This record gives sequence, C-alpha cells and structure tokens, in this order.
Amino acid sequence: MLSWALTFLVIALIAAVLGFGGVAGTAASIAKILFVVFLVLFVISLIMGRRTAV
Repeated sequence: MLSWALTFLVIALIAAVLGFGGVAGTAASIAKILFVVFLVLFVISLIMGRRTAV
C-alpha cells in the first residue's frame, strides 16, 4: 500500500514538472488517500497484534 502511495507521489511530481496540472493534482490526491489508508491499516494491525499477544 505504501509503495503505491509513493508511486503516485512520484507520478504527481513528474507530471507537475512537465506542466500537467490536472494529472499532477489527481495523482497527488490518490497518493494522499492511499497514504491515509496505509496509516489506518497499520494502526489497526498494531492494535490487533498487541491484543493477541496479551
């Protein structure tokens, strides 16, 4: 999940440098959403991992 977020971030940066504003904005939005999903799943996995260890 994190690798997809980083991939879309790189796509957004390259598109921004080349002047494709719409593509850059869309890719940046997708990267933000994927990063938030990654963080939520990471926190859930931490909580569930600690719960089973106790």
